[in-house]
Amino acid sequence: MSAQNSEPELSIRRLDRFLAFGALGIAAASVICFFAIIIGTALGMDQAAFGGGVWPVVAAIPFYGLPAAFIMIIVLLVMSFIRKGRAASRS
Repeated sequence: MSAQNSEPELSIRRLDRFLAFGALGIAAASVICFFAIIIGTALGMDQAAFGGGVWPVVAAIPFYGLPAAFIMIIVLLVMSFIRKGRAASRS
């Protein structure tokens, strides 16, 4: 038996899509950079090697990226709950 869903289908807005894919992309880049640092350390790179070149940027991406992705996911969830609550109160 199939249950009929009487709730109206909510459309996915552009901002929702941006937050979802942005959070996914930032989190993926952060994890990749985190593993790059682990691999670089395992290969014997010292502190001086991590201080120059592209390594400060690679180290900053997980430091700022993971909290930013977490905040984007929380904002997406709150917006979704508010939209679903408004849609339920209309019907």
